[in-house]
Amino acid sequence: MFEQLMARLGKTLDAAKIPYIVIGGQAVLQHGEPRFTRDIDISLGVDSDGVNTVLGAVAACGLKPLVESPKTFVERTYILPVHDPETEIRVDFAFTFSPFEREAISRAVRLHIGGYDVAYATAEDLIIHKLFAGRPRDIEDIRGVLARKQGKVDRDYLRRWIRQFSQLEGKGHLLPQLEELLAECQER
Repeated sequence: MFEQLMARLGKTLDAAKIPYIVIGGQAVLQHGEPRFTRDIDISLGVDSDGVNTVLGAVAACGLKPLVESPKTFVERTYILPVHDPETEIRVDFAFTFSPFEREAISRAVRLHIGGYDVAYATAEDLIIHKLFAGRPRDIEDIRGVLARKQGKVDRDYLRRWIRQFSQLEGKGHLLPQLEELLAECQER
């Protein structure tokens, strides 16, 4: 069910020339410890000005917006929540074109899912997304990714971005938290 939808999403976004990466729980399934996830999270390499193009791709993929006024919602939140009426799977598209997202999308790994090569975040970029979000589930996901990768991640890349994000208000804890997680991984 998820694999067919992932392939359909990848084909549609590629055909529309919308840069993207799969993040969230679906990426954790590829890089970390298997866990149950009910949705698909996709980071788009477009900002909210590209909402019409994305809405066209959403329609072409057979997905339906979950909000009354999708354009207004995207302009306010930078998120487009949709669902697949056939499977009832929710897909959240995040509109962003920050320097980090541009680099993360350029580093995407193509994984063969449901008969198509779908663009996924690298393990490092997934860790950065998860650390920035910082929920307990995200921290456990990071531990799972580090365990599965046996610590073989680009630590310099992680530190470079986390150092930058640590400059943001309320995010000063990120670099020490990353170091703690990396140290835990080495102790195993």
